[in-house]
Amino acid sequence: MPELIKVEHLRRVFTGHGKRPDIVAVSDISFTVNSGDALAIVGESGSGKTTVARMLLGLEQPSSGTITVKGAVRSPRQPSAAERRKRAKEIQIVFQDPYSSLDPRQTVGAAIEDALRLGGTTEKAQLKPRTIELLESVGLRRDRLSARPRALSGGQRQRVAIARALAAEPEVLVLDEAVAALDVSTQAQILNLLNDVRRRTGVAFIFITHDLAVVNQVCTTCLVMRQGELVEFGETREVLGNPSSAYTRQLRDAVPRAGWRPHRRAEA
Repeated sequence: MPELIKVEHLRRVFTGHGKRPDIVAVSDISFTVNSGDALAIVGESGSGKTTVARMLLGLEQPSSGTITVKGAVRSPRQPSAAERRKRAKEIQIVFQDPYSSLDPRQTVGAAIEDALRLGGTTEKAQLKPRTIELLESVGLRRDRLSARPRALSGGQRQRVAIARALAAEPEVLVLDEAVAALDVSTQAQILNLLNDVRRRTGVAFIFITHDLAVVNQVCTTCLVMRQGELVEFGETREVLGNPSSAYTRQLRDAVPRAGWRPHRRAEA
């Protein structure tokens, strides 16, 4: 399969101020993403996984290392408007909280139409049919076009966020804890939807998550991070089924299983 993203020796250091030391958020991370892949970047809070995602999207600049997208090395310079539009067609993101990423004053239809215009669809006759097609592709009825975010459930808002991201026809979709705020049944619906989208469109996914159940359900490859460093990288079934790292084993063993009961603190 074609190689879409190649990350080599990526490093991000946040400079300390005054007596505060520098913080190494990401240290020497390398990986590749091919067309149709579903890569999980896994780790606890503070592991650096979201910083990696932000660098892929150009929201953070690497301190060193390279990010190559479709054979072109990303420049550290501020991109032009044309370059930003090109990048938007390469990589899009879905955030954890769709309510904060959607404009509360904007209808669902307007949000998707705006994304279509940015992606190059400007013919008025094409906008509404394509908007309806995108909405229905994520399991929402066309009567939701006139709804505003406050009138939708959390799962419906996340479906709108996915439809909006897909409007640019990206080749890579980054999902930053995109199901973490949803209840278990809604999570399952969204993950099944994403699997369908990947099979139908060939878009590659990068899941930023701490949830190994999500990883096991939808991801073909898995990268484990701890304190900014790469701990383990490989096929998901191998990484989770036969981890080589003690840290990965700890993450796997911490997942609740059937019959699990929380320990209660003894009363004084």
